[in-house]
Amino acid sequence: MFWKTISSDYISNHIYFTARRDKCQRDDGTIVDPYFVVELPTSATALALTTDNRVIMVKQYRHPIGEVIIETPGGFIDPGEDFAIGMNRELLEETGYSFQSIESLGRVAANPGVLNNYTELFLARGGVKQQDQMLDHNEEIEVVEISINDLKEMLLRGDIKQSLHVNCIFYALLKMGQITFNNQGITSPTT
Repeated sequence: MFWKTISSDYISNHIYFTARRDKCQRDDGTIVDPYFVVELPTSATALALTTDNRVIMVKQYRHPIGEVIIETPGGFIDPGEDFAIGMNRELLEETGYSFQSIESLGRVAANPGVLNNYTELFLARGGVKQQDQMLDHNEEIEVVEISINDLKEMLLRGDIKQSLHVNCIFYALLKMGQITFNNQGITSPTT
């Protein structure tokens, strides 16, 4: 089922948006032309908890959908950078918090039919405010602290729009025992 790439032509070559047109051949000889691929760096996001178990979320405007949304902190990992180190850097830059531990929860692909990157998912614990935010020139981010119960309610209402971040929250809540699976489905322990 693997395809052989016969040729690639770049349409755009930018650090945050590289797009190419591939000509491919399937195992049965069928030519697939064109097949468009958007290349993006690896990204990372974390469910970030303070020392008193408050969830650190970020609120920002997302131009492609024209909305201000609430998300988990994160961003792109630099080429060659260790994923956990990059996640720690992104947390410090976006929130001003440093964390005692950053644990991997796995990785997901946002849209492997078009995008070639993965998003690394983390659970960060023991957050302490260390400094002011160090935002990029195009970032305007508001840090919001909420309870874990508020986070669960936001998930149930569909308030968190970024699907990769929903995945991160889901895996983190599983890891923390905040939700469990049983033969009736997903449950949430009473608090």
